[in-house]
Amino acid sequence: MKVVENQRKNKLTRKAKIIAFYAIAAVFIIADCFMIAKYQTVAFNLLPVALLIIAAMFFALDKILLFSVMCIPFSIPLKEFYPDLGFNIDIPTEPLFVGVMFIFILKLLIEHKYDRKILKHPLSVMIIIYILWHLVTVCTSTMPLVSLKSWLASLWFILPFFFLGILLFKNEKNIYRFFFLYMIPFAVLIILTLVKHSAYNFDQHVGNGIMNPFFNDHTSYGAAIAMFLPFLLGFTLNREINWKWRIVSAILLGIFVTGLIFSYTRAAWISLVGAVAMFLILKLRISNKLIFALIIIGIGGFVFLQDKILIEMEGNKVESSTDFSKHIKSISNITSDASNLERINRWNCAIRMFKEKPVFGWGPGTYQFKYAPYQRSDEKTIISTNAGDGGNAHSDYLGSLAESGLLGMLNYMLVCIIIYITGTRTYHRLKDKKLKLIVASALCGLVTYFIHGTLNNFLDIDKIAVPFWGFAAMIVSIDLYYIKEDKKELEDKAKE
Repeated sequence: MKVVENQRKNKLTRKAKIIAFYAIAAVFIIADCFMIAKYQTVAFNLLPVALLIIAAMFFALDKILLFSVMCIPFSIPLKEFYPDLGFNIDIPTEPLFVGVMFIFILKLLIEHKYDRKILKHPLSVMIIIYILWHLVTVCTSTMPLVSLKSWLASLWFILPFFFLGILLFKNEKNIYRFFFLYMIPFAVLIILTLVKHSAYNFDQHVGNGIMNPFFNDHTSYGAAIAMFLPFLLGFTLNREINWKWRIVSAILLGIFVTGLIFSYTRAAWISLVGAVAMFLILKLRISNKLIFALIIIGIGGFVFLQDKILIEMEGNKVESSTDFSKHIKSISNITSDASNLERINRWNCAIRMFKEKPVFGWGPGTYQFKYAPYQRSDEKTIISTNAGDGGNAHSDYLGSLAESGLLGMLNYMLVCIIIYITGTRTYHRLKDKKLKLIVASALCGLVTYFIHGTLNNFLDIDKIAVPFWGFAAMIVSIDLYYIKEDKKELEDKAKE
């Protein structure tokens, strides 16, 4: 009898679900027809998609995070559609990041489940200090609302892609998914950009903005390509990888290299030299102490010999050009190349701003609104502007110095240094060659951005911020969860 009763109940439940489904569908169709007839808009059709994504955030947060990675190459600023808006976000990615961040925080508050060893990791500790110090500078900001928005924007990159990303990458497959879900759509975008560019015979000046509206200009486009090249090269050459994925990687590598060449992004080209150097450091097991000593000597040497170096650079009058040899030579032109001269102008402004507010700075995100009065007429260029619409400090380090004071810049530098130390240490402790490849690729990719960060600052845009924090999360996740040393090895180490 009970079995019959249960079957009856199940039948009724199924009936109720079917009726509810058709009722909801009917209401939606009526409402959609009303919106089309009354307002001539089909935007209401996006509601089911939005509801599906919201539901997935509660039940499959990892899949939504990976889905958002796939959307990044084709994200577009909202102002492209509504130019008069008083704010700007990249769609559809940033709303997804915000949703993931809030659900992640909500789950932490409700479940109280988060691996404490993640929070104790040196990189996590430094990133938390980085976030807290920037919050302090929001409170002391000269433009509190601008700074608050900038700080929140940094949170919706860091919390999902670093702190949640570490957990996501406990599953090794998710590491490969992250890379390919970003790179395959990006390859499509590069091909579309090259096709558009070919109509202008790959002219360098046209190439500076041909990737709009998906990238602001060629510099961020080139920086993003450079970050993924180490992985593609490593995956193509590694014989332990499945041959099918090696072929896919080789095709993507060809597309990415071509895209980088015709981006005419000199900073990205330079950054690849740093990636090669990083690879050699790993392979040759060069001591970190020696590397830091050489960096300090190099900086000291530049300061000591800067007058001679600047005189030498002033003799270079080769300007950026479609001719690749001239374009490379123009890297050191600080006499007539407008792009280089404008960078120096912005850097000098950042230093003057720092001198006025050395402790707390002007506030996160304020540089572009405050730097104009700090320009000098003899340093201005044909592309200089006072309108606050000409971009930022063109340096992550000096931008942090102006906006968050000396501690802000030191925080960011320490984040980079700890990433480097964690990456090199993890690489040398690993035995699995595939994992070593991932760590080396992530670290070399991040080094391209550390170098790029001296000439530009892009950590406020999704296309750079996501791989930056995602690569850092991969290194920490592998450091915490993938390294297993057997007892014998530990005993041998103890004897030594």
